[in-house]
Amino acid sequence: MFADKSSGSVAFEAGLAHHCAGRLPQAEAIYRQILASEPDHADSLHLLGLVSLQAGHPDRALDLIIRAVKLQPRDSVYHSSMAATLRALGRRGEAIASYREALLHKSDDLDTHIQLGILLGECEDVAGEEAHYRRALQYAPDHVDARFHLANLLMRRKHFDDAISEFRQVLRQRPDFAAAHCNLGAVLFNLSAFEECERCYREALRLNPTFAEAHNNLGGLLIKLGRLDEAEVNLREACKLNSCFPEALNNLGDLLRLRGQLEEAEACCREALRLKPDYVPAYLILGNALRESGRFHEAESCYRAALDRNPTWLEALNNLGTLLFDLGRPEEAIQSFRTAVSQKPDYAHAHFNLGITLLLAGQFDEGWREYEWRWKQDTKKQHLRGFSQPLWDGGDIGDRVLLLHAEQGLGDTLQFCRFVPAIAAGRRVVLEVQRPLVPLLAGLPGIESIVARGDPLPPFDLQCPLLSLPRVLGTTIETIPQQASYLRADPQGVAAWRHRVRQIDGVRVGLVWAGNQTMSGDRRRSIPLERFSELADLPGVSFVSLQKGSGARQSPPPGLSLHDWTEDLHDFGETAALIEALDLVISVDTAVAHLAGALGRPVWLLNRFDRCWRWLLNRDDSPWYPTLRQFRQPQPGDWSSVLHDVRAELEKCSLPRSTVQ
Repeated sequence: MFADKSSGSVAFEAGLAHHCAGRLPQAEAIYRQILASEPDHADSLHLLGLVSLQAGHPDRALDLIIRAVKLQPRDSVYHSSMAATLRALGRRGEAIASYREALLHKSDDLDTHIQLGILLGECEDVAGEEAHYRRALQYAPDHVDARFHLANLLMRRKHFDDAISEFRQVLRQRPDFAAAHCNLGAVLFNLSAFEECERCYREALRLNPTFAEAHNNLGGLLIKLGRLDEAEVNLREACKLNSCFPEALNNLGDLLRLRGQLEEAEACCREALRLKPDYVPAYLILGNALRESGRFHEAESCYRAALDRNPTWLEALNNLGTLLFDLGRPEEAIQSFRTAVSQKPDYAHAHFNLGITLLLAGQFDEGWREYEWRWKQDTKKQHLRGFSQPLWDGGDIGDRVLLLHAEQGLGDTLQFCRFVPAIAAGRRVVLEVQRPLVPLLAGLPGIESIVARGDPLPPFDLQCPLLSLPRVLGTTIETIPQQASYLRADPQGVAAWRHRVRQIDGVRVGLVWAGNQTMSGDRRRSIPLERFSELADLPGVSFVSLQKGSGARQSPPPGLSLHDWTEDLHDFGETAALIEALDLVISVDTAVAHLAGALGRPVWLLNRFDRCWRWLLNRDDSPWYPTLRQFRQPQPGDWSSVLHDVRAELEKCSLPRSTVQ
């Protein structure tokens, strides 16, 4: 913005030298000295105005620059400086007009085209912004800054291929441009080209190790790739380099949420919002952390705050829907998911969540169809088998072989294998399941063979995942197979366990208190064993551990009689035999609850407030398992009420003892 011409004054040249060197007080003193003797010295007025602008006094600067413009109204530099000053004052419309006036006097001023383009972008005139970057490039095709700004605009407009082309041209001209490497990486991230994206971020950091934005972007990528240790190093470095960096704080909050460090995650998000109160992504991540903490109503406020600021944000609509699902408000959740899907018809996460919400509400017909979208979710694609054999449509198959295969957890397989005997009647069926289930499910009637997942499969002609069977069969709540039991433990194993449990007095109750810690929401469905002190010292009741995994290492509270033979349980067939020898199973929402229900044994499900879809709403029984009874949390996290109710029922219940002779 400095004038190209010299005034011929030695004093003015000295002031200009101080100004260019950043010595603003000295420059200001000289400009004022000149103006004291020459009040209409336009260059001194203009540059004194720039000194005021640089010193943070745009109002004072504007008065000085307007005086200069009046003296030399055709000077494009003065008009550009006035535009910059008006922009600093927030008077964007007048600033745009001043930039346009500058271009009337010097149409090939590259910096003015670029600055006007940036300002038009701030005013959301993206077409005008692009036009000025391209005009600058018409005058100077090798102008790196103009092309860099154009590339950034194309990235924002999601014209990713064009943006990549422009960034690559920038880097051919200037290979050491760290910001261009970083922004090219951001485009590649959006295209899921993660390997090349990582190379770009690392090259940006090689060129500039203190580049906080590149550390942040690399951290976000590494979260996506599941490399959380590396991600944390980069995100903490970004926050260290720039302590006022809400984007990095938000990413760090997301990482800490993924690690279960929910209090720290919340603190990061709240700090991001303190720094940038309208930073919408922080509302989303804060909502996620609060939801996982079981603070559902606070989470709802965060999601709604995000949507107030961006009503069409798909991820916020989806997350709000999942929260409304958790809160047992399915109709509102369904509306949120439908809104998301209406905006993006191929939004797999919203379709899937719509499916499980419809199932929760008992709307099975549409629910099963929407549930098929699970295969298009990034998190599920890794489980897609990629079989060339077609999906079975439920029709007659003649002499062809049908493969029915497990796809999700052990509990899912136990629940949905109920459909296998009816399908296998009159058809050639091969069943593939998780290895621990093979001994138990080998006895399902009608199947031609059973295979452990990971072992070679025999030849087959058609295939169907187990959790797609209800859709294929048109299952409704009324047509769920209602057998009292559809699985049986080995009779000899049952007899052996009955002999062993005779040493236990009173009602023999199997107990499971924890699920798989790697599963989403496990911290809400599992109960620390120490909380079962509510059931301690119950007369006439003895507990038998059915707990496997890391939860088995917990110690029972004083007074809780807990017999533990789990070292002898090597597969679900052996667990089933022990369950057959017990009077009752009490379990959180794990595979053991499904196993007891499938065996037709009495089972009490300790269910979290944000229930799984399969347990439906407003009922304490289950159409899937006639012998199952639910004890639900009345409020999120309220296990005390659940265990109090369980104790009351144990004190008064009279269970059949015919199983133990």
